[in-house]
Amino acid sequence: MPAPDPATHLRDAARFGLRHRLSSRGPKLQGVHAREFVVFGTASQVPTRQRNHNGYFLRWDGEGFLFDPGEGTQLHMIHADVRASEVTRVCITHFHGDHCLGLAGVSQLISLDGASQLVRAYYPASGEVYYERLRHASIYQDVGRWETHPIAGGGELERTPDWTLSALPLDHRVETFGYRLQETDQRTMMPERLAALGIEGPAIRALMDAGRLRVGGRDVTLAEVSAPRHGQSLAFVMDTRMCDAAIELARDVDMLVCESTYLSADADRAHAHGHLTAAEAAVIARAASAKLLVLTHFSRRYPDVEAFIAEAKPVFPHVIAARDGETLVLPRRRAPLEHAT
Repeated sequence: MPAPDPATHLRDAARFGLRHRLSSRGPKLQGVHAREFVVFGTASQVPTRQRNHNGYFLRWDGEGFLFDPGEGTQLHMIHADVRASEVTRVCITHFHGDHCLGLAGVSQLISLDGASQLVRAYYPASGEVYYERLRHASIYQDVGRWETHPIAGGGELERTPDWTLSALPLDHRVETFGYRLQETDQRTMMPERLAALGIEGPAIRALMDAGRLRVGGRDVTLAEVSAPRHGQSLAFVMDTRMCDAAIELARDVDMLVCESTYLSADADRAHAHGHLTAAEAAVIARAASAKLLVLTHFSRRYPDVEAFIAEAKPVFPHVIAARDGETLVLPRRRAPLEHAT
């Protein structure tokens, strides 16, 4: 069977406001922070001739989130030009091999490259023994700096001034968690209003910090000269049956990366093995009012991912299928047109 023509896929990605490419190689913009979702592999259970094991990397400003590093992740990091020094957080949904076996190689690569950053690892607490085995699967000089965050019960995992990372338990055959990264809501300053009030230079920062500023004998509030900008968000939902937690993780999210292991013709097999069909992933996206659904984690029984898009699109039209080696660039959210008062 010939390889699927990516043209339709590229058009879909463009329509949803994404800069999309099948290779992330090439010159990087120096000093510019990007938000990119890099796909190392999209295969479930075992790799195929066309698909690598699971593995995903999210560049989020100065952070690098490595999700579910399956077997071969170290090699695909090289192909995608993702450096070991970029990995600051590892998020493992569960300890089936296709979602974690690559951790051993990544751990050793971080030490081999002498990467000095602190790496925080999140994973189900019930899998602590597997985490430790993977981190020390063979003899090497472990000089990496790691901080463990075993998850018990879910909820908020970490909060910074800029974003919050949370997790909720899903419905798989073993303990599994889905993740959500949520940017803190911001406000966008409106230059024309600032100029009209004569606020400029350091006074703008003072207004942003204090929330109000004395100008011309009265207090000018931040709301008068800015508009709300909702924080950007991404949800990562892997091996699970239909469940409320999957919908909650995806609520109003900008990008939902969701497993769709099977097509509906194999729904019984999907449910027995603790997985979703493409149609069910679309139901989750629709129920959660997600903005974009990215399907992945495809069974080897299906050579063509276009069938997954065809099944999901009647339920939720804003859908694409992830492909090995591609990068999706998350667009920044814009402030609403209406001005806050």
